[in-house]
Amino acid sequence: MMDRRQFAAGLAIAGGALLTNPALGKVAPGRAFPKDFLWGAATAAYQVEGNNLNSDLWLVEAAPNTHYAEKVGDAANSFELWPVDLDLAKAMGLNTYRFSLEWARIEPRAGEFSIAMLDHYKRMIEGCHARGIKPFVTFNHFTTPAWFALRGGWSQSDAPDLFARYCKTAATHLADGISFATTLNEPNLAGQLASVLPQAVAKWLLPADKAVCEAIAKANGVPLFLAGNNIWYPDPAAVQTHLLKGHALGRAAIKSVRGDLPVGVSLAMIDDQAVGRNSMRDEVRERLYGPWLRAARQDDFVGVQNYERALWDAKGRVEPPAGGDRNGAGTEVYPASLAGAVRYTHSVAKVPVIVTEHGVNTPDDTIRQRLIPAALRELHKVIAEGVPVSGYLHWSLIDNFEWGFGYKAQFGLHSLDRRTFKRTPKPSADVLSAIARNNAL
Repeated sequence: MMDRRQFAAGLAIAGGALLTNPALGKVAPGRAFPKDFLWGAATAAYQVEGNNLNSDLWLVEAAPNTHYAEKVGDAANSFELWPVDLDLAKAMGLNTYRFSLEWARIEPRAGEFSIAMLDHYKRMIEGCHARGIKPFVTFNHFTTPAWFALRGGWSQSDAPDLFARYCKTAATHLADGISFATTLNEPNLAGQLASVLPQAVAKWLLPADKAVCEAIAKANGVPLFLAGNNIWYPDPAAVQTHLLKGHALGRAAIKSVRGDLPVGVSLAMIDDQAVGRNSMRDEVRERLYGPWLRAARQDDFVGVQNYERALWDAKGRVEPPAGGDRNGAGTEVYPASLAGAVRYTHSVAKVPVIVTEHGVNTPDDTIRQRLIPAALRELHKVIAEGVPVSGYLHWSLIDNFEWGFGYKAQFGLHSLDRRTFKRTPKPSADVLSAIARNNAL
């Protein structure tokens, strides 16, 4: 636990309270969101905590010829500075904070559970409540324990049971204080990611990922190493089967501890649009989302994570029209994509929707400032149509470690000084803050 000196230093790092620009606070008639709407920001443990030594990606980053641009290192030092992050969320007027448990901290060796680490996350949950913030907890955000990955990860038939055991243990310690829970983060893209990445990226990333996995397996004398957010899988169908079962068993394990806790799963949902005759859009939708959206019918809600749209003709994905804002990778920023993804998700899953991630990778914060209200205007229309949307959680609270791309990608509402760990609010934080405080556009 932090002593008072550490906590005071953390408050200094936060850079003081955010002040909302009154000019951003005007409420347009008919633009109110539902009562008790969740307004929040999200992070993930591995991406902000730093030094998760027992996690699978710690091995990947250190492997010879790794395809990771850089190592996570201290990240944002949020393992120590989580009170600072919560203060940032409170200063913005947000009522929800989504964060994840690091499975590898809680179960560093198979069957051995750390009470100290469970207590750490319990303090985070209590810290949320102390600030009037609802803790929205993801039980597994991609990364898995190294021991789990070294036995083949989600390719193994007993993986769902191992995940459920972890969920039961974590829920027993933590569930009383959690407001919302998701089992897994974007499991629908496991084994499918190469098909939605730009082909130029997938062409080198897939073999690079495979080579690193094989090198780690060989160095450790095991047949197969598979990290939680692999690109390459020797048997994608088996992994999908096991993830679906893992979600069901994980949900049941959490519910067995606290039956009234809302539990769902967060899915990566592109706004897929049909172009011309005989578009393959519906075929793509079924492959990427169908099994998971049907599984989500058993959940209390489904999390939608959207960053883009995709146009599909009869032959494949086609380029969007030129012009408009572009993200840090040079691809289209399309504000209406969130509404399209939410509308489609609910049409299949038939349960309430929570936007668990939405944002943009860009060093130009003016793009983010335009995107947030533009996307929320379209989302408001979907709500007006009768789609039950319960909340909007922006990715991300702070700039952080973006997996293989390292720290180059910038999704944060706050910038991060990696040497001092100071968080500095960007103007886009004021934009979201004004909307959240008013519960209206």
